[in-house]
Amino acid sequence: MSVLVYTESDQGNFKKAALEAASYGKAVAEAMGTNLVALTFNANEASELGTYGVEKVLNINTVSAFNAKIYADAIKQAAEKEAATVVVLSASADSRYIAPLLSVGLKAGYASNVVTTPLSLNPFVVKRTAFTNKAFCNTEISTAIKIVGVSNNSFGLVENTTTTHIEDFSPSLVSSSTSVTSVDKASDKVSIADAEVVVSAGRGLKGPENWGMVEELAEVLGAATACSKPVSDLGWRPHSEHVGQTGKPVATNLYIAIGISGAIQHLAGINSSKIKVVINTDPEAPFFKAADYGIVGDAFEVVPKLIEKLKVFKAQNS
Repeated sequence: MSVLVYTESDQGNFKKAALEAASYGKAVAEAMGTNLVALTFNANEASELGTYGVEKVLNINTVSAFNAKIYADAIKQAAEKEAATVVVLSASADSRYIAPLLSVGLKAGYASNVVTTPLSLNPFVVKRTAFTNKAFCNTEISTAIKIVGVSNNSFGLVENTTTTHIEDFSPSLVSSSTSVTSVDKASDKVSIADAEVVVSAGRGLKGPENWGMVEELAEVLGAATACSKPVSDLGWRPHSEHVGQTGKPVATNLYIAIGISGAIQHLAGINSSKIKVVINTDPEAPFFKAADYGIVGDAFEVVPKLIEKLKVFKAQNS
């Protein structure tokens, strides 16, 4: 018996969500009195997982690009090999794609958006967000194998250093009808998925030529840039930056919305963020009801002043 965690990596480097999933998996393994095993693909430094309590790493070097069907089959075989009764995934887009395929393969119940360690082990009950993060519910997983999807930034990174054994794993992989021909990634920006802070803007910026101040604010804060759906639809920003229920959901420590009125789909996708700040000229904008802090004002006046103050603050504290 063991706990298995799938730890995602990007170009061989572990994502923050993967380390959080490992931290969560370790807490579950300790509660169950068993060991924690991680599965990863093409990891550069698999031993890094030992910092977060992983005792054994199964590293696959035979798959070059992400394919949900192949990844799900590999995780299934790893779970069977290690007799895992709990499989831990992150809340990334890839893991959400993998989860239902893995659930069918293992005949396992899957609970997404989990925010705490199990409330009880027998029965196995987890706490999850519900109704687009407006409420919580307690969910029992009654199958022999349980799959848990950990909500981003809900558990945090917990160091629990242990000795890690690394093993090359070569499962018998299924063929797939789809193939990846090329992958283009922005290498000079903070990823929305891994960002602690996201600076997002909407149509209130009036045009793509005004995005310089958004990028400058993001640079000062070490943040990722994002946008609302209308902005990406208009072609002002790439669709990869669209956040919301129909785009990328985010669960950051700080979310700054500039010139975004707050359509229900957008709010649903960012509601898990811990602190939400809105800057808008319209005091009746729906976003003000969801925000922790709000500034009623012209973004073209407020944002440059905010950047200036932050630069002074950083200089004084560097």
